[in-house]
Amino acid sequence: MTTGLYGGAFDPPHLGHVEVAHAAKAHFGLPRLIVLVSAAPGHKEVETPVGVRVELARAAFPDDDVRLDPHARTIDLLRAERFDDPLFVLGADEFRDFPSWKEPDAVLELARLAVATRPGFPRGQLDEVLAGLARPDRVLFFDIAPNPAASRDVRGLAATGEPLDGFVPPAVAELIRARGLYIRSTRVH
Repeated sequence: MTTGLYGGAFDPPHLGHVEVAHAAKAHFGLPRLIVLVSAAPGHKEVETPVGVRVELARAAFPDDDVRLDPHARTIDLLRAERFDDPLFVLGADEFRDFPSWKEPDAVLELARLAVATRPGFPRGQLDEVLAGLARPDRVLFFDIAPNPAASRDVRGLAATGEPLDGFVPPAVAELIRARGLYIRSTRVH
């Protein structure tokens, strides 16, 4: 049985993240995903403590298995933990940067990638990445509806007290409001 894995900083999780998860589950027939909240992402800074980000992810993905990922890099996770037929879900933007990941070809030996594509994303950029991989056959594509939500935008709206409707799931918006998250921070990463 295939195990869907969906990792990220989720600072905070937004409706774009939720759409990728739903579309991946539907396309690949996955009953649920393991949502991995990165404790210390190797590719970006985070503003919110990992415990809060896990709580936000549980609110965003109530039907999935939300876990802390203590590994900074995907290859380290895949080597440290065993998953049945792992299918690692990511967006097209992240796949475009896949060659810069730690040991991308080793990642493809241990897991297949499920890449969410959206209308208007330049397919040529994805094909360039595929051409440079030892195992392009381990990369699968699926379509999602476009969603303009971005975590940095959500943090900016929250910092100014703007409503988060249409950007994050209602349960996430409520946690952000109740906890006063992102209010003191206007930094953009």
